[in-house]
Amino acid sequence: MTVFRSNKEIYVQLVDDLGNKTLVATSSQVPDIGGQKSTKTEKAKLVGKLIAEKAKEAGISAVVFDRNGYLYHGRVKSLAEAARENGLKF
Repeated sequence: MTVFRSNKEIYVQLVDDLGNKTLVATSSQVPDIGGQKSTKTEKAKLVGKLIAEKAKEAGISAVVFDRNGYLYHGRVKSLAEAARENGLKF
């Protein structure tokens, strides 16, 4: 599970390193999340919940968390905690 955080958006994808392909991806730009009036941290929490749901549908229950050098606080922490709360293990 790799995270990219821009100034306005947050993106997350589940990547198969051995097969070199993305299995599941989502971001704060999807219509369900992007259309809401909320803070960036709240949107990150929704993205974490959404990636956990998509991972369950794809049969993925455990991942390795790659925060790409971002500090583990704020939006990155919110996304990770929401994914854990919704059943994703890492």
